[in-house]
Amino acid sequence: MAAVAFFDLDKTIIAKSSTLAFTRPMFKAGLLSGSTLAKAGLAQVYYQAFGADHDQLERVKEELSAMTKGWDREEVEALVTETVDEVVTPLVYAEALAIMAEHRGAGRRVVVISASPEEIVRPLCRYLGISDIIATRAAVDEDGRYTGELELYAYGQGKADAMRAMAEEEGIDLDASYAYSDSMTDLPMLEAVGHPIVVNPDSELAKIAAERGWEVRRFESAVTMRDKLPAIAASGAVATGIAAVLAYWALKGRK
Repeated sequence: MAAVAFFDLDKTIIAKSSTLAFTRPMFKAGLLSGSTLAKAGLAQVYYQAFGADHDQLERVKEELSAMTKGWDREEVEALVTETVDEVVTPLVYAEALAIMAEHRGAGRRVVVISASPEEIVRPLCRYLGISDIIATRAAVDEDGRYTGELELYAYGQGKADAMRAMAEEEGIDLDASYAYSDSMTDLPMLEAVGHPIVVNPDSELAKIAAERGWEVRRFESAVTMRDKLPAIAASGAVATGIAAVLAYWALKGRK
């Protein structure tokens, strides 16, 4: 059976909330109001400083579902695809890229699992050379517009359930697999694998990691994708050849 390395996205691979990072392009496209943009900016500042707990993430889920009702799914994904270079360029942790390259070099698949909408996660991960994702999936009507309901909420226990479903369907050995996350809300995800690794943990998760003897890593080196890692954006081959070498040296250089 194959082993997989599961990575949370926000504050594990990228330094911000992926959903909040795309609020300005959505504002420019006329999807968001000025007041919503201002609220998103304040939310991002708070998220950077303190992270997000269960109640806050549940509130964000409800607000996003209501706000996006009626939006065209294809338009949203196209907008993210068009602006991903501008938004993500300064956000990616070199340490995460280097570790993903190591896992691929060892023959393990890399899977990003995120509570953010798949319309954001898929183009962002494609930009980073990651093809396997599990993300929140919104329901759409016959015209391809959001209904305000969710088909899959990849959050909390939902992440662990999705991982186990993937493992059963694709023959993945979870005991031999790895998981990386920063948040206490991802405790079920970390508990689902044999090798849980805590990254930039919030206070609750740091306490549990210490109690259980879990490995803790600090990611601090945000790289500029456009300048330092062009091979990733151009070919998507983060695990092979030049891309892997560049990811490694980006990490070493920052140290």
